Amino acid sequence: MVDSLKKPAFEEMRDGVKIPAKETILTPRFYTTDFDEMARMDISPNEDELRAILEEFRADYNRHHFVRDEQFEQSWDHVDGETRRLFVEFLERSCTAEFSGFLLYKELSRKLKGKNPVLAECFALMSRDEARHAGFLNKAMSDFRLSLDLGFLTKSKKYTFFKPKFIFYATYLSEKIGYWRYITIYRHLEKNPQDCIYPIFRFFENWCQDENRHGDFFDALMKAQPSFLNDWKAKLWCRFFLLSVFATMFLNDIQRSGFYKAIGLDAREYDVYVIRKTNETAGRVFPVILDVDHPEFFSRLDTCTENNAKLAEIASSNKPKFLQFFQKLPLYLSNGWHLLRLYFLKPIDAASMEGAVR
Repeated sequence: MVDSLKKPAFEEMRDGVKIPAKETILTPRFYTTDFDEMARMDISPNEDELRAILEEFRADYNRHHFVRDEQFEQSWDHVDGETRRLFVEFLERSCTAEFSGFLLYKELSRKLKGKNPVLAECFALMSRDEARHAGFLNKAMSDFRLSLDLGFLTKSKKYTFFKPKFIFYATYLSEKIGYWRYITIYRHLEKNPQDCIYPIFRFFENWCQDENRHGDFFDALMKAQPSFLNDWKAKLWCRFFLLSVFATMFLNDIQRSGFYKAIGLDAREYDVYVIRKTNETAGRVFPVILDVDHPEFFSRLDTCTENNAKLAEIASSNKPKFLQFFQKLPLYLSNGWHLLRLYFLKPIDAASMEGAVR
């Protein structure tokens, strides 16, 4: 009876196996792309850098890192209630995102084998890293008596098609924002060990180095394709992906601020810092970045989070669906308007930046 009370209230497809979270615009996505176009890519303009990164992947600096130690061998029943639920959600979202990367990179390595051997091996080794991360996170979920059926996830998830250049924008930002998320949590808990409620956070320093190397690979790959970065369309798309990634993280994290509070962080302050650092880092490769210091930037995102809270409240009500739709519509339109205004804020020319991470 005590065990059942400590188990998070999630739906299960079978005992101990969680039904994956419902797909929404804010949940991690699975991607596919035009593999033939990827295979035809000429990497010669930046092949030396790509080969140097390949050597780092081959070195596999973290091959002995993701090993559970004695600190995991205990009961986690003291992490309960809302904190337990939010923590399981964090592990699931992180596991799903890492597994998404594994599937994409693995398929790219298979499709490019024999056609573009440098890229094929890079993707194969990145898929190795992502598989480790996903497996480690899924094992962590089992400490809370739940796990994901990754085989079921592979078959049941919808796959979003992106052309290669969009895959590059999205995955580069995903890896770099992952670096800043993990290293920021790690540094905070290093200074405040009393807030480390679970030992997985001790692995984040090495973990984020994998994310950083993966991001550097996409940086080098985009630089080998100048047309992806040097025209007016590239500037528009870079702004779109920056805003999409930042807004998604902000809306998700504020919605789950209790998780960050449990580890001693203010979710909004954390997100503002991570967004600023990721934006600066993107200036290494993107032709433009967002003006995140503009007074409107975070205030408009704040309004979107307030709208999302109202949307969740409406969705949880017992009102008829048609009535819910008409109540939600102004909030959806408001979010769209604020995000559109943010998109059209004057961007910053990365070439003129001072103080960017280079």
